[in-house]
Amino acid sequence: MSRVGNSPILIPEGVNVQINPKDVIISGKLGSLTQTYDTISVEKKENQLLVSRENNNNEHKSKHGLYRSLFANMVTGVSEGYTIDLELVGVGYRASNSGQNLQIALGFSHNIVIKLADEVKVQTISEKGANPIIKLTSHDKQLVGMVAAKIRSFRKPEPYKGKGVRYVGEQIRRKAGKSA
Repeated sequence: MSRVGNSPILIPEGVNVQINPKDVIISGKLGSLTQTYDTISVEKKENQLLVSRENNNNEHKSKHGLYRSLFANMVTGVSEGYTIDLELVGVGYRASNSGQNLQIALGFSHNIVIKLADEVKVQTISEKGANPIIKLTSHDKQLVGMVAAKIRSFRKPEPYKGKGVRYVGEQIRRKAGKSA
């Protein structure tokens, strides 16, 4: 049995938590996030956020841990933020950005241009002799993860040469080619 929902969430200095009957608003130095909730109760005691469930049926148990994790991610996001790095592995794969527009060359006939949300900050790093890197930063963990997954979906790493868009540090399961 999981006990994730029972552990309290520590609220660091500079993070403001507002609890309403159906939603929680957490704001900090990096931004503000809102999450609606149901079937649980949320209360703030000193510098801790406590999530509790009304009864022990399966739906309440699952939502107990879910909402506790979502609130913890929100607190971390508005205080520290989240960063995801993507690496472009392949000959001729390039990335550049101008403001919130990200332009990626992945071997297709045309470059891919993506207009990113204002909450996600993008930075591209291109060094000679190294693979280009796309650095995505945001205070919203769900949003930055969805954007990174969308960019990765344009050219997933293939198992023979390992070419494609991958997370930095991701291990690609390689296959052997044809044997002579």
